[in-house]
Amino acid sequence: MSTAVVVEAPGEHRLIEHEPVRPGAGEALVRVHAVGICGSDREVYQGNRPDGYVRYPLTPGHEWSGTVEAVGAGVPESIVGRKVVGEGFRNCQVCDRCHAGETTLCTAGYEETGFTQPGAMATTLTLPARLLHVLPDDADLTAAALLEPAACIAAAALKANALPGERVAVVGTGTLGMFAIQFLKANSPAELLVVGTRPDRAALSRDFGATDFRTRDQELPDDFDVVIETAGSASAARTAASLLRRGGRLVLTGIPAPGAEGLDPTDLVVRQLEVHTVFGAPPAAWAHTVRVFGAGLLSPLPLVTHELPLAEFPQAIELVGSGDPKVGKVLLKP
Repeated sequence: MSTAVVVEAPGEHRLIEHEPVRPGAGEALVRVHAVGICGSDREVYQGNRPDGYVRYPLTPGHEWSGTVEAVGAGVPESIVGRKVVGEGFRNCQVCDRCHAGETTLCTAGYEETGFTQPGAMATTLTLPARLLHVLPDDADLTAAALLEPAACIAAAALKANALPGERVAVVGTGTLGMFAIQFLKANSPAELLVVGTRPDRAALSRDFGATDFRTRDQELPDDFDVVIETAGSASAARTAASLLRRGGRLVLTGIPAPGAEGLDPTDLVVRQLEVHTVFGAPPAAWAHTVRVFGAGLLSPLPLVTHELPLAEFPQAIELVGSGDPKVGKVLLKP
């Protein structure tokens, strides 16, 4: 039976019979292979996602991979049967930000798959075909289910613009941090430092290309060219800034809790730090991610620790929030 998870309201969910939505003009119907769970999905279930960034009742799921089963009018039939991933932001395509390629800044308002539009925690997903990115025929769809968080880090890596031979660092050792290591490693840095709170992530960090690993209570350098922060806390942002040389480049991707105290503006000005932020991934970052993945330069599978059936959605949510160091990326398999 085709099924879907529906979160009716915070803390309330049910598994329902799922009827595929026939694709309309410009749309595609995708059979979902796997869908990842991240902290924002937990926020949806618990009810602490900010107002305007969720709409109940909702089928969650914004990190996914699958295969195109059907397309609507105006969509090339050649993508039927192809393996795909898809962007989440439902941008308007006509505002000045969309025309500039910055679709995550669309001025028409926030709409995203899995938050305000039906997501991939279902047997199938119907969405605008323009959001799809076609994968190589031999792509591993389980690994590809992690390309959404990878694309967010690709956006950070593109903004950081790390050059070969520069000294780079990553603050944070979760899924985003592990992807940041891989993207920065691809740019041939002279050094690649990882700073985190979990010593158990040292070996994996080095496997992905880190040249050094330190915890925040150890002595840290202050002369790096580029730092990408992925931990999502104000203290991590401050640590990331402290690693930089004068004129260094910082990219923040984490979202601290409301009311968190930020970076010291005096420090930013006096040291002339270049600060960028990332929320989601625009098309260029997605395209970059798919290219890098297809070239074999991304290894998502070592990050996956649990694969569960769709019916075990509540158990998956609990795993994600457990704090157990043995829990990495959790996937649901419709």
